[in-house]
Amino acid sequence: MHYLHAGGHRLEYKRIRPHSQGSRSDDASAAARPVLVFLHEGLGSTALWKSFPAAVVEATGCSALVYSRYGYGKSDPLTTARTVDYMHREALEVLPAVLAAQSIENPVLVGHSDGASIALIHAGAGRWPVRGLVLMAPHVFVEDITVSSIAQAKVTFETTDLASKLGRYHDDAASTFRGWNDIWLHPDFRAWNIEEYLPRISAPVLLIQGEDDQYGTPAQIEAIARQVRGRVETVMLPRCGHSPHVDQRELTVGAIGRFVKGVKGEE
Repeated sequence: MHYLHAGGHRLEYKRIRPHSQGSRSDDASAAARPVLVFLHEGLGSTALWKSFPAAVVEATGCSALVYSRYGYGKSDPLTTARTVDYMHREALEVLPAVLAAQSIENPVLVGHSDGASIALIHAGAGRWPVRGLVLMAPHVFVEDITVSSIAQAKVTFETTDLASKLGRYHDDAASTFRGWNDIWLHPDFRAWNIEEYLPRISAPVLLIQGEDDQYGTPAQIEAIARQVRGRVETVMLPRCGHSPHVDQRELTVGAIGRFVKGVKGEE
């Protein structure tokens, strides 16, 4: 594990490269491929992705950057409450600094839940080019089902061993959970909406959502598909909740592999 500084905080990260790389010709070919940048969910971290990024790296032949945002994993712990614009700050201030620190241009952003929303804001701002977007269970507005499930998560955190389980992946599990849970349940957050960014996205988009997603309905991906300007592929996965990369890992890796192949012009 390594660390970089962005947004005024120390963030943990790791780089992953395909096992097939080795010769100089391989390295030259790899340099032309987009870097996959993984953006985790509201309770995620570098470690919580587990082996999924490595599987996507092997499926695509692209290298990857995986990092934990401020308040997650082994990055600096959260010391103040999050505000309604926290995903905008991540997308417009921190992510560009992370990419600059790692000399990454024109990446494919692979986001899950909050991370997918951050990817949309970043791409829709139009300040930095992206090669493509892989969005798993994205949110562009707040639904009743989302608030209800997040409220239930609070009960679970307070009455079960969830804090202990999260402690395996976060240095300060309590502040990580509260930072995510409190702001999503704040009354002011009900008006959160990022649809204004969608019409400015021209990069190709892969949308992946579980049919049994307990945090969002298909209205989320329908809104994205309807409003972005780029090519859109939609994958609805059966027997799958809010985490396609966990519940339907093989299908998710396969869909991303095919999408990135198209982005690279290898179809």
